Amino acid sequence: MTPNSTRTTGPRRAETNHVGVLIVGAGFSGLGTAIGLLQSGFDDLLVIERDAEVGGTWRDNVYPGCACDVPSRLYSYSFAQKPDWSRRFAPQQEILDYLNDCADDFGVRRHIDFDRALERADWDTERQLWQVQTSAGPLIANVLIMAQGPLSEPVVPRLSGLESFGGPVFHSARWNHQLDLAGLRVGVVGTGASAVQFIPHLQRQAAQVTVFQRTPSWITPRRDRAIPAWRQRLNGLLPVLDRISRAWEYWLRELSVPGLMGNKTWLEIGRREAQEHLRKQVSDPILRAALTPDYDFGCKRVLLSDDYYPALTQPNVSIVTQPIDRVEPGRVVTNGANAEIHDVDVLIFGTGFHVTDSPFQRIVFGTDKRSLEEAWRDGQQAYKGTTVSGFPNLFLMAGPNTGVGHTSLIYMIESQIAYLISCLTMMRSQGVAAVDVRVGVQAAYNAGLQQSLEPSVWASGGCVSWYQDHRGNVTTIWPGHTWRYRRETAAFDPQAYELIRADAVTPV
Repeated sequence: MTPNSTRTTGPRRAETNHVGVLIVGAGFSGLGTAIGLLQSGFDDLLVIERDAEVGGTWRDNVYPGCACDVPSRLYSYSFAQKPDWSRRFAPQQEILDYLNDCADDFGVRRHIDFDRALERADWDTERQLWQVQTSAGPLIANVLIMAQGPLSEPVVPRLSGLESFGGPVFHSARWNHQLDLAGLRVGVVGTGASAVQFIPHLQRQAAQVTVFQRTPSWITPRRDRAIPAWRQRLNGLLPVLDRISRAWEYWLRELSVPGLMGNKTWLEIGRREAQEHLRKQVSDPILRAALTPDYDFGCKRVLLSDDYYPALTQPNVSIVTQPIDRVEPGRVVTNGANAEIHDVDVLIFGTGFHVTDSPFQRIVFGTDKRSLEEAWRDGQQAYKGTTVSGFPNLFLMAGPNTGVGHTSLIYMIESQIAYLISCLTMMRSQGVAAVDVRVGVQAAYNAGLQQSLEPSVWASGGCVSWYQDHRGNVTTIWPGHTWRYRRETAAFDPQAYELIRADAVTPV
């Protein structure tokens, strides 16, 4: 990887409890934000990371088979392209290595305090800054950037009797590598993006795998492949080839947007491909029926796999579609007319993450002393997915309605970084201490988003997914082409904000 700008070098930042910019999280969004700010001359920054290393979700998710489902060339920073990706879809360790390289190459690591978790953040209206409590002591920050990522807090369903199970229980994002699964009976709860990657590995290890499926997913061929060494070398010698490949992958995915936004013809093409994939890999009509979704293609994230269906056809794997009633010592009991008892030694949850109800919402407090959770009681919303009225100088990376169901989130994060830098540049040049998006502007923006989302497959496709909040509103996904979002966030728009000048602020 060769950065296209001068690497940031130098000694570790000076120890102080007052920083200009505080970034929470050192995954893709946190590192990318820090790099962008440093390259733009904002070096008074601190990144706090609750873990001992960078990487975010790619540090935490180390389950067997963990890999990206977005092509590697897209799932990387545009300013730090890696010519020698080993595969079209990079495995977890290679992505983590890439992030570590970025932290070193751009001099970010010296700005990171590891093993330091955010505990609470309060907006100080008098001084126009953030009073922050962390596990390693208090901090004061002029700007607070939440970059902890949407896939950082695992969901474990509240199953009756789970505490009585007696055997090992863990979520896929907290994989227990000390446990030898050979010869054990393993129960898997959930069949989402992580589960379809680790279940084939479990099938080859465990004596028996029982998969408890609530809702099947649409799955299409993965089409992964190794990238030959000669092509990796050529990409390094001729970076333009890598840029062309990246552009091809990007625009190919943008072609799917009309379907996701309601074009039934495109959805039918995708559905037929997924059905044919299932037909070729599963011959048993009963199993095939159990694996066929009853909602529109694209309503939930479409998964990519070539080995999940074959794993389910093996004699040591069974799939259970009845809901779980309770957990008892050493077994799972389903409910319904044909309730069954399933003996298992281990329970593994592949049940996703807190996205619309992330715990950080409970510990960030704005101008009226309400938490973000209270402000979002009727559903999470932000302006351009980045700023929230009543929470001045708070920026959310990968915030509400910045998610994508068809392409790389990194593209959206880089758009947000550009918007943030444009804002901070304006604040510095014009002597502005704080910016707070106007209530009416935020409300109108989000009303427009929801109107755009009404015909989309995420809102009308007949499924319940993590794209939706508790009211059924789609508050995670961007409605449309990602280049539209890039255009919206190209420059900061001060007219949308209340601006508080620095000369009107009580000194610290």
